[in-house]
Amino acid sequence: MLFYTLTISLSAFLLFEVQPIIAKTILPWFGGTSAVWSTCMLFFQVVLLLGYLYADWLHRTLGPRKQAMAHTSVLAVSLATLPILPNPAWKSTGVTQPSLRILALLAVTVGLPYFLLSSTSPLLQAWYARSHKGALPYRLFALSNFASMLALLSYPSLIEPNLPTRMQGLVWSAAYAGFVAVCGITAWRSSAQPAAIGTDAATAIATADAEPPWQVRGIWWGLAASASVLLLAVTTHLTQDVAAIPFLWLLPLALYLLSFIVCFEAPRLYWRPVFLPLLAAALGFMVYRLWTYRVPMGIRPIITLFAAALFICCMVCHGELARLKPHPRYLTKFYVIVSLGGATGGLFVGLVAPNLFRAYYEFPIGLALSAAIVFVVFTRELWPISGYRKRWGTAALAAALAGYLGCVGYVMRDLVKGYRVVARNFYGQLRVLDSGDPAIDEDATRKFVHGIINHGEQSLREEYRRRPITYFCEGSGIGRAMRAQQGAPRRIGILGLGCGTLAAYGQAGDTLRIYEINSLVLDIARSQFTYLSDTPARVEVAVGDGRLLLESELKSGTSQPFDMLVMDAFSGDSVPVHLVTREAFQTYFRRLKPGGILAVNITNSYLDLEPVMERAANAFDKVALVYRYDPEPADDVLCFESAWTLIIDRATLAAHPELQAEAVELKPERAFRIWTDDFSNMYGILK
Repeated sequence: MLFYTLTISLSAFLLFEVQPIIAKTILPWFGGTSAVWSTCMLFFQVVLLLGYLYADWLHRTLGPRKQAMAHTSVLAVSLATLPILPNPAWKSTGVTQPSLRILALLAVTVGLPYFLLSSTSPLLQAWYARSHKGALPYRLFALSNFASMLALLSYPSLIEPNLPTRMQGLVWSAAYAGFVAVCGITAWRSSAQPAAIGTDAATAIATADAEPPWQVRGIWWGLAASASVLLLAVTTHLTQDVAAIPFLWLLPLALYLLSFIVCFEAPRLYWRPVFLPLLAAALGFMVYRLWTYRVPMGIRPIITLFAAALFICCMVCHGELARLKPHPRYLTKFYVIVSLGGATGGLFVGLVAPNLFRAYYEFPIGLALSAAIVFVVFTRELWPISGYRKRWGTAALAAALAGYLGCVGYVMRDLVKGYRVVARNFYGQLRVLDSGDPAIDEDATRKFVHGIINHGEQSLREEYRRRPITYFCEGSGIGRAMRAQQGAPRRIGILGLGCGTLAAYGQAGDTLRIYEINSLVLDIARSQFTYLSDTPARVEVAVGDGRLLLESELKSGTSQPFDMLVMDAFSGDSVPVHLVTREAFQTYFRRLKPGGILAVNITNSYLDLEPVMERAANAFDKVALVYRYDPEPADDVLCFESAWTLIIDRATLAAHPELQAEAVELKPERAFRIWTDDFSNMYGILK
């Protein structure tokens, strides 16, 4: 039992530890968007399914000795893929739809080790059930989920804050080599153990415990798929509108695994009279929140409520799965179908939805699917009942389901209602809407929204149309920087286009070079807003990741120095991490002229980026000035509260004393480690 426990625990720990390690490593290579995590989850779920299929095939077709030989051989081959350090050649400056590239990168880097780790739990449970009379292999399944959750919780609390990304990959690779040795020993020890029961007894069990019918297998699939879709939809909602950080990736996944542990290790804790009312409340809350998404909420209530709702839904789905689990004889088939449901959910959210839908329809669809599968489970239990109880019970459940599906449909319609444009691609959902009547409302504007975050507006009144507003007003930090350099023609670099507001600062003779990773943003800025066409400055637009393009231009010798470089690239409500590391700032300063200004928009609802700015400025012997602009509504209804950091050398500051007005120089207030491409800790700057 010791070797089974050790092997399954180690495999599960490594299986889920590698997910944030590899995802964080490649996140900056593809724009820092939350879709990178969704694509990684798709890969992990599909390979998990392949691992379960392999375990089922091996268990059914080969004898114990041949199983051990085959499995240890593949384990030995997998050592050739170590260490799991992605090749930087996979980086791309301008892939419009990088999902397939990400999947290929993951397959080459971690595909075979992850495949074998995925097969370990069902395979060893089957071996254990074969050689131990009266064994309870499903307890090993709960043990593997516990080790998986331990891995997920240890990453943001222990591993990410203390180990550079490269070292994480190396340590994981060493641990995997140890797993290969332990798993090989377990395989050979198991193959040498005799079967716990004879052929006649096995035949009797097979006859008494017939294979579950297709209806039950369909319910297995539906329950697993529902939980998977909700897991990914909730994760996308949080990471799209808060930040694409491992903490928010891992919390929903940890709760998902916790529900597995509870339902399969302590099934009595899933008590229908408690969890069914909670399920109704959870489904009701999530559909209500999708309907009222425009109403702001704090980060803690959002995370807490959605996490609780997800956990309740997963408890019901996995609790019903545990109630329907088959005899251990059909264990590997059960796991194959459950993993097929998970992979189906991953494919739907990771590939189908971004390419098929123009809004985040997968979230309400996941809610509808969960309600529908629970309806099927409970009406199935009414089938043996005759008379009015069956009729009234079915009618009541059907009415409740119809009412909920009606609410979901209304919410789906509301997600696109009233918008001029609703569009979506790998980098997220973009919407444009008009607010107010320009004939009578001074604050009538056209808004550009990414997820639920406002990424710029333009006044609909002719007298204000060319004026920079929202986070970019003249009284803000960026407005002060622009005024400080007025006069001679300037060359200004801008990372992040939005609706093009910064073009309003362009003057005749200026050149604005804008770097934008999302070609859809450029299309909308040109078709729905007039900042780019109104500016007297020359406008150049380069589509691709801003930092990678800046570096590429340096290497090719085609770069021209900037008088000012503005960093205004957002992922949801957060700056992508790879744009605020030491290496990124080194690139920015290499692209600036002597005396140039680096302006960074650090306006953020959830993250305190000031320590990041201070450490970066200090590393290059610069000064970081922060401007917190809070306009009075009576003075200017078109300006928003904003925070900008200007990073300059002291000689430049002395030449522009006006920049010191209302500025606060950032000083180190606490021990804070500078972020690099190999180290960052977003959890440490949560407000």
